Amino acid sequence: LFLATLTYDTLRFEYEDFPETKEPVWILGRKYSVFTEKEEILLDVTSRLWFTYRKNFPAIGGTGPTSDTGWGCMLRCGQMIFAQALVCRHLGRDWRWIKGKRQMDNYFNVLNAFIDKKDSYYSIHQIAQMGVGEGKSIGQWYGPNTVAQVLKKLATFDTWSSLAVHIAMDNTVVMEEIRRLCQSNFPCAGAAACPAVESDVLYNGYPEEAGVRDRLSLWKPLVLLIPLRLGLTEINEAYIETLKHCFMMPQSLGVIGGKPNSAHYFIGYVGEELIYLDPHTTQPAVEPNDSGCLPDESFHCQHPPCRMSIAELDPSIAVGFFCNTEDDFNDWCQQIKKLSLVRGALPMFELVERQPSHFSNPDVLNLTPDSSDADRLERFFDSEDEDFEILSL
Repeated sequence: LFLATLTYDTLRFEYEDFPETKEPVWILGRKYSVFTEKEEILLDVTSRLWFTYRKNFPAIGGTGPTSDTGWGCMLRCGQMIFAQALVCRHLGRDWRWIKGKRQMDNYFNVLNAFIDKKDSYYSIHQIAQMGVGEGKSIGQWYGPNTVAQVLKKLATFDTWSSLAVHIAMDNTVVMEEIRRLCQSNFPCAGAAACPAVESDVLYNGYPEEAGVRDRLSLWKPLVLLIPLRLGLTEINEAYIETLKHCFMMPQSLGVIGGKPNSAHYFIGYVGEELIYLDPHTTQPAVEPNDSGCLPDESFHCQHPPCRMSIAELDPSIAVGFFCNTEDDFNDWCQQIKKLSLVRGALPMFELVERQPSHFSNPDVLNLTPDSSDADRLERFFDSEDEDFEILSL
């Protein structure tokens, strides 16, 4: 009787895809058991926005490609990790997509930001054209670092999401830099809403809970992307435990990377295998229907997700985190510090309070989060001859 109620997808999931293992399944900061929570795992995976190659969209730049098959996989992975940030920002990590169920407006607002047309914030058109400024011609393959830099630039136009995007270069996350970025130029929604903008001292004049609330309202939600190289030609085993821990953090946005010339969006792991969404399927571009509604089923992967051995991962990746509030960021910092104490886990990056003095390169030395030096810095690290960018060895 129980089997009769299972869908085809559930059966595939149960028998074909996930190993019967006592190991927990981690998906973007959530822990599941294969034995008792298969449906929940599949629902969580299906709810992520899935961007694949598309064909027959309006020509990029008016005269360019009308499909990204063969070259757009890392751009699509960049869209997926950024879409996850927007879902957390506007819908929350607990939000779920259910086929046929009417979704709230904010869901369609998020989805529309990625649709294949020139005026969507994070469309393939915008990413490809913004990449020209990063030295990548339209139709050229990106590495994880380049797509991160481009998304950061595009996010400045997305006033609806009002995100602070920080890309931590040279394997170093500088807390002071991030705080400055997230607390800078915050638009005040009316004087009464945030009376303590001028000075921290004013918090002392307010009830404690008001101070906390106001301080939270003065923090731009943070998207933190950390491009890394975890080995020369293959991943150094010493980083594997640390990489797994990244998927266990509630702030996790996952990882973009893959195999050379074949990018994937990694959303979790089970045992020694990574769980990922694969952009290498070509679907027709989607247009709103006659009633102006956007058919959205093709943006959700409704079959079990792909898996691959962690050891097969190309060493060049970018790890993503989302901190909605300052408390989220402080909690993330504490977790990273604790991670450095885990036996057998080599840190993938350094977390420091201030800019380290060993940053002797002039481009690195006076780097402020919004300075144009970031562009020169990106090209300093970017290698045209590599399938993936070499960041630092």
